[in-house]
Amino acid sequence: MNLVKANKESITKASQIIKTGGLVAFPTETVYGLGADALNPLAVAKIFEVKKRPSFNPLIIHIAEKDWLNEFTIYNDERINLIIDKFWPGPLTLVLEKKNSVPNIVTSGNPTVAVRMPNHPVALELIKQSETPIAAPSANKFGHLSPTTAKHVHKYLGEKVDLILDGGKSDVGVESTIVHYDNGNFYLLRFGGVTKEELEEV
Repeated sequence: MNLVKANKESITKASQIIKTGGLVAFPTETVYGLGADALNPLAVAKIFEVKKRPSFNPLIIHIAEKDWLNEFTIYNDERINLIIDKFWPGPLTLVLEKKNSVPNIVTSGNPTVAVRMPNHPVALELIKQSETPIAAPSANKFGHLSPTTAKHVHKYLGEKVDLILDGGKSDVGVESTIVHYDNGNFYLLRFGGVTKEELEEV
């Protein structure tokens, strides 16, 4: 069975799977994600295939350090730094202009990329050991309820995932809030774990 308890050994094994183009389901504080190396187009294509997700639906990439944001996005607004200092790691996704290092399959051809830094020790350790951002939508068939436990993931996706890391139940249970920054303005694209009021306060 591909479902294992998340520990030092299994996270290291999972990072090797990511590095070699495989798929790993892992816990975040919001829901479980279905992850692949965000910089490997062939690996990312597997996410769409397994989820039966439309190719026009872009993915969120997950990073492990705040300064990784500068490697994959372009922005020049101090308010972005205020937001990530307040809410990262946490359930907030920022949509910013992307750099060429991010494959078009991740962004569905859009000039922007969605980025977040999850607030979960298993997720952060996996990303660090994988040494790459991880593209990861929720680990379920497209259009189905997002999974908050590893058993839910196995029920939805079975053996189509190379490894499922069981890190317990996700705390938040709803997806991240998505905010799009464009030409000095902020747009709320999806309500989630961070409220509109909390954002406006910052």
